[in-house]
Amino acid sequence: MNDTDISALTTRVLWTVLALALVFGAIARRTRFCTLGAISDVVAMGDWQRARMWTLAIATAMLGFNAMVALGWVEARNTIYAGPRLLWLSALVGGALFGFGMTLASGCGSRNLVRLGGGNLKSLVVLLVLAVSASATLRGLTAVLRVETVERMGIDLPTGQDLPSLLAATTGLPVTTLAALIGGLLGCALMAWVLRQPEGRRGETWLGGLGIGTVIVAVWWVSGRLGYVTEDPNTLEPAFLATNSRRMESLSMAAPVAYAFEWFQFFSDKSRVLTLGIVAMFGVGAGALADALATREFRWEGFQGVEDLGNHLVGATLMGVGGVVALGCTVGQGISGISTLSLGSFLAVGGIVLGTLAGLRWQRWRIERAD
Repeated sequence: MNDTDISALTTRVLWTVLALALVFGAIARRTRFCTLGAISDVVAMGDWQRARMWTLAIATAMLGFNAMVALGWVEARNTIYAGPRLLWLSALVGGALFGFGMTLASGCGSRNLVRLGGGNLKSLVVLLVLAVSASATLRGLTAVLRVETVERMGIDLPTGQDLPSLLAATTGLPVTTLAALIGGLLGCALMAWVLRQPEGRRGETWLGGLGIGTVIVAVWWVSGRLGYVTEDPNTLEPAFLATNSRRMESLSMAAPVAYAFEWFQFFSDKSRVLTLGIVAMFGVGAGALADALATREFRWEGFQGVEDLGNHLVGATLMGVGGVVALGCTVGQGISGISTLSLGSFLAVGGIVLGTLAGLRWQRWRIERAD
């Protein structure tokens, strides 16, 4: 491939991801897909529909990703989630910070992108603050704190931290076979749990869960298959085109928000180029906007007062820091990462759930105290 071919392929990757992100945004808004909403519905009302929707998205992504591994199309070790160093403390602490933060900010990064598409100006403030705090945690003041604290605690594994690779090292079985077995069994078990109750068999549950999960798988394919070149003419090395991490990527809504913000800030800098994560941010918001306009539900919303603003500012800051520390958010780790069967992703999701539960309890205590 020459430079012209690489440029054309990069453009194709970006347009494809943009189209998929539009679908993600429209589905997420139409079905009210939201991890915070899923957990709070269970805690407050005992309603498991959105929890089953989220689980179905995970199951779909898990089945799809590991099917591609079994076919030899992609490898988990080429993602940021399945490296040989397990940053267990980063996953737990970052996940907990993110989970607590999203309860204060009325939703995670993807939910705020969707709400912004519907006219919610609170979400615009949340996303701007999230972008600044995430950027600082990538390369600024909190990045130094991140590297000097939680990232010092890790376990060096003999292979990648995805379950198929770990078991392959001990059993001698091929990674492709183990991916098919483990991914298939776990994915089917999760789907069986979804189908156990009537709310798991509703059309909205399947539109949200199957739709979101399929988009995640499709982006994995675009990045890991369509956008993969065995030899970049500039570096003479394998490359995954249009990614910030230079690895195979799917959707995530923490660091990419920071990348999108920086792209706006330094637009005239020719070294700043569009990436998969940046166009996905635009696509999710635009998809939600299209759905809001189509259903005539677009309306402007703002803060109720100073306290409401303060909660959202703190929550957005915690999400930006936590999302980078944990290597992802409720979409990045909660669906994309966990689809790779990475140990770190399972820990990060556990941290997010615990942080969310703590945040919901704190909010309830604050309301009761005010009364």
